[in-house]
Formats: sequence, structure tokens, C-alpha cells
Amino acid sequence: MRKYLFLILLLAVGAVTPVAAQQALETTAREAILVDAETGTVLFEKNADTLMHPASMSKLMTVAMLFDKLAEGSVKMEDTFPVSESAWRIQGSKMFVELGARISVKDLLRGIIVQSGNDACVVVAEGLGGDEKNFARMMTERAREIGMTHSEFRNASGWPDPEHMMTARDLAVLAAYLINTHKQYYSMFSEMDFTWHGIRQGNRNPLLYSYPGADGLKTGHTEEAGYGLTGSAERNGRRLIVVVTGLESDKRRGIEAERLLTLGFNDFETYTLLSAGQKLEDADVWLGEADKIPLTAGKDIRVTLPRAARKSMQAKLVYQAPLAAPVVKGTQVGAVTFTATGMQPVTVPVVAGEAVERLGFFGKIPAAFNYLLWGASSG
Repeated sequence: MRKYLFLILLLAVGAVTPVAAQQALETTAREAILVDAETGTVLFEKNADTLMHPASMSKLMTVAMLFDKLAEGSVKMEDTFPVSESAWRIQGSKMFVELGARISVKDLLRGIIVQSGNDACVVVAEGLGGDEKNFARMMTERAREIGMTHSEFRNASGWPDPEHMMTARDLAVLAAYLINTHKQYYSMFSEMDFTWHGIRQGNRNPLLYSYPGADGLKTGHTEEAGYGLTGSAERNGRRLIVVVTGLESDKRRGIEAERLLTLGFNDFETYTLLSAGQKLEDADVWLGEADKIPLTAGKDIRVTLPRAARKSMQAKLVYQAPLAAPVVKGTQVGAVTFTATGMQPVTVPVVAGEAVERLGFFGKIPAAFNYLLWGASSG
């Protein structure tokens, strides 16, 4: 008789949320989120899905659009875009483009990333989309494709518009996209200054000047939005992404971002729970040419946890025993669930580590007799 074990629903590892640790973190930011870049684990969040005005942090989407074009080869760093009167006249932070000039993509990117130039954003928008309105529509469509579920863009720079909105979570998703998808260009975010038209401007990201391992991404500020920052830092192979918004000063956004990053690095760690192909147990096989086969992890499983939770980690393997032959190698046959204090359970697939063919007719009778007589040895 086969032993039927209860069914466990599979959860996405990226959805792990260390609940207890969240309660220990606080911030004066109006909206905030702290994310492990590798696992996607949210270490802390506050109003992360609340729509807000992102100001210049929305320029990250303009940069992403241009990085996409560079990666696909339809645009090159040496290509130039013309400066229209609308780009030249726009107010706010500026790269100080010259009316009628043609500026290279490489310089425009630095004008946006380092100098936060609204004028450079308009030049890019018109160069890629024909006009800024159409480019904003393209931005919104692309945002949906990369998982930004709430963002709505009305311009390329974050210039105040009542319908131009993002969320802290979407900004974290966008930051992860830039870091993971466009690694070849990401170093531009750590450039400390850029000079154009004889005017030298420093990078406005305070993390670059004071926080070890910081290498991006973008600040934002308007009167309505307050001071915001989307930042990232890497230490000992771990990368965190932080978003803070609605703060009262440039200094305060830097302090809050640094504090959350430090808590993330100090209080959390990423652990390998299983490696692909790692053997978990030998499972009995019913009417197979082999009596047992190994059960293995189907893929690497890495999760980010509070350091204190690691000691309480437990694992429970569940599958139907014995496995009925034939069994195809790599077929999911069960699941293993990990639990720890302050962590939502994580359940991942277990697969057959080897293939087993079904016994022929003359082998089935003694095998069935032995099983009925002695039963299964494990399950």
C-alpha cells in the first residue's frame, strides 16, 4: 500500500518576508523599502505601495529606456541627439545643453545620472520617442513589462505633474533591473562629477560620499515630493537596494538611507539552503528496476533571513512513498518546507535524481509480494 502524504503549496522564494525583523526597523521616511538584490527579499517596507510623486528618481526609467536601446544595439554611445527649443528652455536642474547642438548618448547619460539634467531627459525623450508625451507613454509600457505595476509617467524628468506617480516598491524593482540587467553600464551611477559646457557638477547622491560600498543610484526633490533617494550598496558580495521618500532635507534622506542599509547588512544574511542536485533522501520505488532513487533539490535555493532566525531553521520533506515506476529523472516528486522564527515558510520542489524503468511482467509478481509482506522502509 502506498503512503499518501499531505499536499504542500509551492511558494516563491523571492516572497520571503522576515516578519519579526520588520517590527524592529523604523524610519522617518514617508515611504520606504529595503530589498536584498539577489533574493528579492523585502527586509523592511513602509507604505511601499502608496502612490507618490517621485521627482527626479523617475529619471531612472529614462536611463533604463536608453540602456535597453544600447543593449539591443539600436543606439550606440557615440550616436547624437539634437537639442530642441523645448529641451533648452526647460527649468529645474540642468545639464546646460546648447540650443541646436547635437549631444552624444554617452554625455546625455552623464547629464542625467550625475547632473540630474531635466534638459538632457527631454533630449533623450525626443530622440527615442519623437516627443516627450509619446516617450512617457513608452516609459509606462516598459515599466509594466519589467514588473513596475503602479507607475505612471507623464514626462521624462519627473517634472511635477499630478498624474506622474510611482511607488517605493516600483523604484526598488527599477533599481534591481538596472543593476542586474545592465551591469555593463551600471558603473555610470558611481561617477562623482561631470563637466559640460564648462560647468562642473557633482553627483547628488550623498551615499557615494559617505557610505562604504555605495555605487548608485538617484536622488529626487520637489516641494511636494520632499527629498527622496533610491540607493544601492554592496558589501562582501551582498547587495541591498533602499528607497526613502518624503524627507525634509537632503541631509535627512542620506541619514535614513544609510541607517536602513546598515541594519540590512548587520541584521540579515543570505544563506544557501540547498544546492541544485543536492541529495536529500533515498526514496523507495514501487515496481521499478531499482528499489530506491535519490531525491534531490531541483535548483539552488538561497534566502535572506535575520541572522538570529538561522539557528531555529527546520526542514520538512514531503512526498508520496513509494514512488511508482517509471520515474523520469528531474520530475518533481515532492517538496521540502523550511521554517524559522520570524520567517514565512518557504517551500521548494524536490525532484527525482535518477530515472527508473518499470519492471517487466515476470519481475512484478515477486516485487509486489515482497512489498506487501515487508512494506516500505522509508517515505
